[in-house]
Amino acid sequence: MRLVSLLPSATEIVYALGLGDQLVGVTFECDEPPSARVEKAVVVAGRDTSAMTPGEIDAYVRAKSAAGEELYTLHQDALAGLDPDIVITQDLCWVCAIPSGQVDDALAYLGCRADVVSLDPNSLEDVLESIHTVGARTGTQPRATELVDELRARLASVAAAVAGRPRPRVAVVEWVDPPFPGGHWVPDLITAAGGEPVAAMVHTPSAATTWSQIADARPDVVIVAPCGYHLAGAAEQAVAVAAALPGPAIWAIDADGIVVRPGPRLVDGVEAIAAILHPSAVPASSAVLRVR
Repeated sequence: MRLVSLLPSATEIVYALGLGDQLVGVTFECDEPPSARVEKAVVVAGRDTSAMTPGEIDAYVRAKSAAGEELYTLHQDALAGLDPDIVITQDLCWVCAIPSGQVDDALAYLGCRADVVSLDPNSLEDVLESIHTVGARTGTQPRATELVDELRARLASVAAAVAGRPRPRVAVVEWVDPPFPGGHWVPDLITAAGGEPVAAMVHTPSAATTWSQIADARPDVVIVAPCGYHLAGAAEQAVAVAAALPGPAIWAIDADGIVVRPGPRLVDGVEAIAAILHPSAVPASSAVLRVR
């Protein structure tokens, strides 16, 4: 079986299911495990935005959308040369990865009969089910069941640790210029960690809001989790959030590692957020940093 992953989160799921040796193609953003994009063929490329500000990235994405242009380039020749049996992609967010329809078109053009699996979770429960989906399609259902059971046990442990404690009001900022609140599964992480999500878009895509709207939700804690950034980048952007939102505690978190990618490490995110909200009940995490 030859697998191609067009999602960083899917790459993590594939490795977690013990299928790393059968993964032959990834995207330029697949950095977990770190060896993935070094050892595997990179079949999806995109613009390097590391030197751009969040506002510049937002303007670039909006301009591409207005022009009907794609954000990512699928290297069809490389994909054809890999002769995959299964290609894992998504239809959840065109900003995050190539949609399944574009992959279908490319495979048809190339005469490739690969099975396209689209993972489109909207909730934390959906993310866990997506692990079962990959397990079923790859013949690794027993390992998928074992993995999901392990993740559920960790979630249950957090729930027990925070049970009966006051639930702080928590706003998550997924983008800072303009501000986007936590959407899809992110509010579930807050709830699972013993908080009350506010200024959130539960199980739906995030959309631009204003700082005043976030402030009006009266958060006790604001967690800065910008999509595409790990802890250092989140901490830099949290400084601007602190200036825009005087009052609540401001924390930065490793967004790409444990918040915005819908894979097994979301449970790490729940544990890290619980450590922020209930430090006397949950061990501290190195994936978070208090900014104010």
